Amino acid sequence: MNKVSVVGIKTFSHHGCLEEEAIIGNEYIVDVELTTDFKVSAENDDLSKTIDYVIVNRVVEEEMAIRSKLIETVGYRILKRLKNESFTLTHARIEIKKVNPPINGNVNFVSIVVDEPC
Repeated sequence: MNKVSVVGIKTFSHHGCLEEEAIIGNEYIVDVELTTDFKVSAENDDLSKTIDYVIVNRVVEEEMAIRSKLIETVGYRILKRLKNESFTLTHARIEIKKVNPPINGNVNFVSIVVDEPC
């Protein structure tokens, strides 16, 4: 199997359980790694037979724009959308990093990972 990755998708979104997070927002970084078989696409130089990076980026940006209390929820929404967009997808790994989270500590980010067969 082959992999298609889109790494470091940056968004400014309003996720979190605290009401302040809904108002102020925060920076997020999303990494997507998708397993597929793009041999036919490579042999025929045909984008329609593989996963389009533009669609992956658009799906992430659209789902990150919908407020949720949990980034876990957003991760599963992204997974569901990517499954619907690609018939060749066999496995997905999505990591969402919340930069400088409000947790009364000095950390670079917190993250969740959705890593599932499709």
